[in-house]
Amino acid sequence: MAQRVKEHHERKKNIFFQHFDRISLGGKLMAATIAVLLVGITVISFSLRTLVGNYMLEKTDTQLSQQSDLVFQNIDLLSKSDTSSGLSGPNSYFLQIQYTDGTTDSDGKPLVVTPLLPQLQDGIVSVPVLPTYGNTDSITLGKVFTAPAVARQIVEVQTNDSGSSSNGTSNGNDDSGNTNGSDGSSSPDSSGGPATDPAPNGSSSSGSVTKILSSPRVNANRAAVSAASAPWRIVAKEWTAKTSNGGKVVRGVVYIGLSMSDQIDTLKTLTQYCIVVGIAVVLLGGSLSTLIIQRTLMPLKRMEKTAAKIAAGDLSQRIPSAPENTEVGSLAASLNTMLTRIEVSFHEQEETTEKMKRFVSDASHELRTPLAAIHGYAELYKMQRDMPGALERADESIEHIERSSQRMTVLVEDLLSLARLDEGRGIDITGSVNLSSLVTDAVDDLHALDPDRAIARDRLELVPAQDLSHPASLQTISGNWDAVTLPGDASRLRQVVTNIVGNIHRYTPADSPAQVALGVMPAAIDPRQLAQMPTTEASMRRFVEAAEVGQSMQTGYRYAVLRFADHGPGVPPESRSKIFERFYTADPSRARQKGGTGLGMAIAQSVVKAHHGFICATGTEGGGLTLTVILPVERMNATPLVQPATAKPKESKPKTSWFGGERKA
Repeated sequence: MAQRVKEHHERKKNIFFQHFDRISLGGKLMAATIAVLLVGITVISFSLRTLVGNYMLEKTDTQLSQQSDLVFQNIDLLSKSDTSSGLSGPNSYFLQIQYTDGTTDSDGKPLVVTPLLPQLQDGIVSVPVLPTYGNTDSITLGKVFTAPAVARQIVEVQTNDSGSSSNGTSNGNDDSGNTNGSDGSSSPDSSGGPATDPAPNGSSSSGSVTKILSSPRVNANRAAVSAASAPWRIVAKEWTAKTSNGGKVVRGVVYIGLSMSDQIDTLKTLTQYCIVVGIAVVLLGGSLSTLIIQRTLMPLKRMEKTAAKIAAGDLSQRIPSAPENTEVGSLAASLNTMLTRIEVSFHEQEETTEKMKRFVSDASHELRTPLAAIHGYAELYKMQRDMPGALERADESIEHIERSSQRMTVLVEDLLSLARLDEGRGIDITGSVNLSSLVTDAVDDLHALDPDRAIARDRLELVPAQDLSHPASLQTISGNWDAVTLPGDASRLRQVVTNIVGNIHRYTPADSPAQVALGVMPAAIDPRQLAQMPTTEASMRRFVEAAEVGQSMQTGYRYAVLRFADHGPGVPPESRSKIFERFYTADPSRARQKGGTGLGMAIAQSVVKAHHGFICATGTEGGGLTLTVILPVERMNATPLVQPATAKPKESKPKTSWFGGERKA
């Protein structure tokens, strides 16, 4: 049973939150704002009402405590004052004397006299409900307490002359239950008691006025009746009188009070004022909050529309910017950055997919050619093996099959290398590479392949900008290379240099000159950022600018810059960035004749990027192609890994080049 009740409450809770979650954010903020305003105004109004009420009550109690004796001593003066001012004039005090010394009225009950009874409009009077016949068990003498009141109306006034019998005229309650008051029936002396004691039968030596009270009529003033129903603050004191022998005797109990009608009226007015002001504040605050919330949520609506357009396929859409010191502005900036990365990643993914499709197509095409040759020569051998001279023809077929299989083997190995590089395998950049020695070996290989080719070995340096017409540039000067050591994979970097040298050998005339330059220079650019740059001349200019900053500020990284320049047919400017694409060849027929697969530059680019480097193809002055390879060496604040040309290695013998000069180990 308890489990069912729990499930029922949980179901109701879920239904409530489901309905709550359907409310818009603007509606929730509006409701929260109005709720906060209502709670704040209610708390302030209640606190203000309580504070004012307590203050007025304290003032009333202080007034009663301080003036009770004065009121009792001036009963005659106050009773003769004008009573038209009601509960707020000088005669607003209520005073009642209850005799406890045995003085009785005509009915034999303890005598009760009410000399002061404030009168309101239409003869309405407020009569507090007090203990009767001097009974003080429920109250504390001298301590102010609150007494409820009943509204009564004066229906008859009887005046008794001096010396006449006034049976019942001083009676606090008539036979019908109505309250009677005697106005001016006695006067206290200096000791606080009446000048003359009333006779046992209730007669007085002075004239008296008897007021007959009853319930208010139907046509009585409602405001007066309401004011008369307000409670009273009463203080009860003991009335003592002097005896003939100089002692004191207790005559009765005196009740003196002030009506709380004015306090209640003031609190009602204050409450109404707080309600009116609260409603105005809620309306004004709700209106202002609506405008502010709508203005604040407007960027979110724009974000929603932008997200809808992006979901429809327009990745170029961006969220309108806003001040980034605001939450919405910061969110917009973060989302725009994210959208930019998503767009770039999406385009890169598209390009990668397209390249993969082309790669698979080109690989299939390249592999199909040697496979078709192998299959054709095999079929030819089978057809001609029974004919005369089959042995000579078989040797020729086997030779063609061998060349095709070798070409296919090279192609498959290059494809496997690219696949491993794409997966981040097959390369170890934690080793140490002597780049100057590696390049010297490659130059010697080119010299061996083309003995008639003139190969220049120069130093590469940065020439700062002179003016806008002569920006900074990389230029070669005569001189020996510095010994450059950098972190990387020696075998893979050797493969990069070998592929570049192999292209010079294959695609340029054997007697055309070539130039190889090596230099080390600082550049204010991060290697990871360098590796992400596209292989264009614009990226090359950007690196030169970063090198100019690094040289002047001596900050950033040291980079080894390797340049190979030939004076062959070259590559058109619009095709230079394509030479790093897989299976791209400027002349496919010549590539097959020279034994190329179209994967050498793609492998070189993958290896260089794996080393956080950069490779770029530019034109050579006078015609030809220049390939520039940039590899990071170290941070500027690290221990230098570049040895000056004049430094002598410890116990190391210079490595002599096969084709003249010395090459440094």
